[in-house]
Amino acid sequence: MANHKSSLKRIRQEEKRRLHNRYYAKTMRNAVRKLRATTEKAAAIEMYPSVQKALDKLAKINVIHANKAANLKSKLAKYIQKLG
Repeated sequence: MANHKSSLKRIRQEEKRRLHNRYYAKTMRNAVRKLRATTEKAAAIEMYPSVQKALDKLAKINVIHANKAANLKSKLAKYIQKLG
């Protein structure tokens, strides 16, 4: 167990940040999953900008890696193009 006030505070901050990041990462994964489950092209096109925005925001604050966001956006765009 930590003995310094600063390290105790750091532990509290890291836990708070971890829960925050976990919530937003899970929300993003659910949005991606929902878009992939969509079989109608019009609905998928309508959902794509909001998913793309969420991915960009999470990459910006380092919840997910920038390359992961780019890969997901690319795969989702390809999926939407394949829908007919």
